Amino acid sequence: MSTYLINHLRIPGDVPNGEGLSYLEQVEATVAPYGGKWLAQGSVDVLEGAWPGSVVLMEFPSRDAASAWYNSAAYQAIAPLRVRNAISDLVLIDSLPDGFTIKEFANDIRRALKRA
Repeated sequence: MSTYLINHLRIPGDVPNGEGLSYLEQVEATVAPYGGKWLAQGSVDVLEGAWPGSVVLMEFPSRDAASAWYNSAAYQAIAPLRVRNAISDLVLIDSLPDGFTIKEFANDIRRALKRA
């Protein structure tokens, strides 16, 4: 089951500085051994609410692969370049199982509430 990393990214001044650029130049090599790939990156069109900054969307083959990448020595060596120069909210979320519907999800909640 695929796992997705979402980064709500805010870069002061909206342009990466030297350290930020160094991070960007190195991060891809840390992701490759774990099967990660970029699916989307950039500014967003906000339909509701507020979303300052941009978004990065990545896919990994599994939660274990995503966690192994994030905790790897190679990534942790460059992570401070991002942390010092950007504000990031990083989350992992797994893909949905085959056959998932939001209607059935709502029905499952209704059934659980009736049992409670």
